[in-house]
Amino acid sequence: MLARLIKIKQVLLAALLAMSMLLAAQVQAHGGLALADDMCILTVGPYRMHFTGYQPLSQEEEFCEDIPEVGKTVIALDYIQEELRPLTTEVRIIRDTGSEEKLDEITVYHLPPKIYPSASITVEHVFPEKGKFVGLVTVTGGAQDYVSRFPFSVGEGRPVSKVAIIAPIVMLIAGAAAFIMMRKRKTDERDATA
Repeated sequence: MLARLIKIKQVLLAALLAMSMLLAAQVQAHGGLALADDMCILTVGPYRMHFTGYQPLSQEEEFCEDIPEVGKTVIALDYIQEELRPLTTEVRIIRDTGSEEKLDEITVYHLPPKIYPSASITVEHVFPEKGKFVGLVTVTGGAQDYVSRFPFSVGEGRPVSKVAIIAPIVMLIAGAAAFIMMRKRKTDERDATA
């Protein structure tokens, strides 16, 4: 009996480990964009910006990565570090073609390089159709130039949380293990009385 309990604990720990690895992979999937302390953080070289996106016509909820619907989208980039204020920042959104060779041809939005002493950049763009895109944020004027690239999709709806997918699977595995243990115990009890 004790051996079975240990085996069940091992299965549950393995499932929890797998779930944490999937969640960690999700954080890395969007290039320079990551969720930290309930804030979306965009990393551009050694610099960080707070990223907030929303769609005023279709929802009130903010998003951090993929844009859930087509239509008007507002993205705010707020500098976290004061060192960014005197530097030049450029924002570009391109179609994800796998190559950046013909940048002007694949650009769907471009905010030319500019210094933002207010430490805040607002991007307003209407995405007319679904698709895959890449955001490029370039910071120049310091010791070197830095570019952050983050892929995202538009119009694929609200992404389902990995936890919402994995938690039921973990519960199912735990339930199946408990069922198998109970059945095995009943079989062992029957065999012992026979």
